[in-house]
Amino acid sequence: MHRFPEKRVAITGAASGLGLATARHFLSRGWRVAFADVQDETGSAIVASLGLPENRAFYQHVDVTKVRDIQAWRRKIVETWGGLDILINNAGVAAHGGIGEAPLEDWEWVIDIDLMGVVRGCKEFAPLFKRQRSGQIVNIASMAGLVHAPEMGSYNAAKAGVVALSETLVGELSPFGVGVNVVCPGFFSTGLASTARSPNPNLKETMEKLFAGSKLSAADVAERLYDGVEKQHFYILPHANYRLLWWLKRYAPAVYLRSMKTLGRRFLAKKQECESAPEDAEKGRAVG
Repeated sequence: MHRFPEKRVAITGAASGLGLATARHFLSRGWRVAFADVQDETGSAIVASLGLPENRAFYQHVDVTKVRDIQAWRRKIVETWGGLDILINNAGVAAHGGIGEAPLEDWEWVIDIDLMGVVRGCKEFAPLFKRQRSGQIVNIASMAGLVHAPEMGSYNAAKAGVVALSETLVGELSPFGVGVNVVCPGFFSTGLASTARSPNPNLKETMEKLFAGSKLSAADVAERLYDGVEKQHFYILPHANYRLLWWLKRYAPAVYLRSMKTLGRRFLAKKQECESAPEDAEKGRAVG
């Protein structure tokens, strides 16, 4: 990344999953990394295990729902490094549930972290990048920001918002020499399932199976993220199979919508099957 001779990157949600894999990849390429997360014990232990001086890697508690945390992190970065080259807004959570089932509290939780957390990060660091006349903002969205499966409304809406925000910032920041990328991975092994909320008690197991079935690991996605930023690709889509679905939506929207309707019917059938299973088991015990 010859555009960034200082090699300074800051990453939210860096104590696990894609954030940690991305931090490790940047470190392996000689970058200095500012880790941020709410998992203080884990984050501090990871940075301590690196055995690097603070000016090479440091951890700070950052709750992306709190502007003061992001502001304190930015001040620490500037005090330590004098500036920043890349900000990666990665922190995120997920929730599942149909529009009539998922509580509004889950919607607010997802949007406050996944969308507004990115907004806060961009808002606090954009002025620094403008003053520098250099820098890069990398926003982690999801394929859910481009194609929208049933029963993932809050996550889809938040990630679509991240894509829209990123597209908006291209025009706003390019006159200042500041670049923007949006990363839209599909399923891959990460810690997202462990914190996901859903009215369906079986969701976590289902999500973990989907994540485990991916051909790409978090390290693979981090490598493709790095390459995409280096090549100045705006849309970074690590999974080729999901990329085909996005193309289908763009060039054959009627076919895409039919596929979503089919998926919705499958989800409903699966839900009805799960709901009837306990009743069948209860009848079996009664007969026995």
